[in-house]
Amino acid sequence: MNEPLVLGIESSCDETGVGIVRGRELLANEVASSVDLHVRFGGVVPEVASRAHLSAMVPALERAVAAADIDLRQLDAVAVTAGPGLMGALLVGISSAKALATYLNKPLYGVNHLVGHVAVDLLEDGELPMPSVALLVSGGHTSLLHVTDMTRSITEVGSTIDDAAGEAYDKVARLLGLAYPGGPVIDKLAADGDPGAIAFPRGLTARRDMEQHRFDFSFSGLKTAVARWVELRRLEGKDIPVADVCASFQEAVCDVLTRKAVDAARHFDVDTMLLGGGVAANSRLRTLLEERTAAVGIELRRPRPALCTDNGAMIAAIGSEVVRAGVAPSSLDFSANPGLPVSTVVV
Repeated sequence: MNEPLVLGIESSCDETGVGIVRGRELLANEVASSVDLHVRFGGVVPEVASRAHLSAMVPALERAVAAADIDLRQLDAVAVTAGPGLMGALLVGISSAKALATYLNKPLYGVNHLVGHVAVDLLEDGELPMPSVALLVSGGHTSLLHVTDMTRSITEVGSTIDDAAGEAYDKVARLLGLAYPGGPVIDKLAADGDPGAIAFPRGLTARRDMEQHRFDFSFSGLKTAVARWVELRRLEGKDIPVADVCASFQEAVCDVLTRKAVDAARHFDVDTMLLGGGVAANSRLRTLLEERTAAVGIELRRPRPALCTDNGAMIAAIGSEVVRAGVAPSSLDFSANPGLPVSTVVV
């Protein structure tokens, strides 16, 4: 069987992505971000994101086709994010993919955004040993996945019960008067701070939490603790050591993420862990997870930062895998599902 040529469309949040792969070879990955449109609001505005996708979709498609140097009629399939994500944003991508697949008379796959974050690693590192554990960390999701078959069997064993890690970064950045998005800004400032300066809490790590929430995450309490600490300093008329706050907050987040990820890998007796999602580009998270996985003999796989953020290549990658596995295409009447569970790979 020839390797399938698949085009993937991603529009779950504020990035419009179009990627093209042949099997596990990346041919094109074009991304148009609308983050600059959301800066003044301090977060993603769904309607603004949807309109940005409408403007960016065709140009991104044209750039991807040119970069891959293909004719669209050569495609074997079209894949698109069906969820999870923002309803309006998802619908722009789905409508575009349906129109393209119908015009070209090609099979269409509505796929899971989170599974795409796992599959994208195949484009760099090849076959992922099964079973594996994946830690996905982004602005909207913080999940621990037990991956036994990427195209058919993925189980979410842990997730956030309130704020996602990336969301907590944005909220802490806002209360410190820093720019949006908060992740890169805090990561940069933390390099000049003391991670042990302030003892911020580690959510859901107490013994009483382990039975019910062993692999779950909570960052709302941490965010509140930072806010109260900063407020008290201001009431006392003291300066805010921003670098120390950033470093201590970041250490609390990364400590919990890495501790629970390694615990999950050991619990499921797996030798390979994958780190994905936009926050996977965080320097402290990557370093600490590398140290802790190496200490217990677990191989850590980390796609390069450009493939960790939302992009079309990851959707094309999972599309290619389900085509190779002989999974039936989606019906053309499927719609967006903002709460699509990770156990559903293809809708």
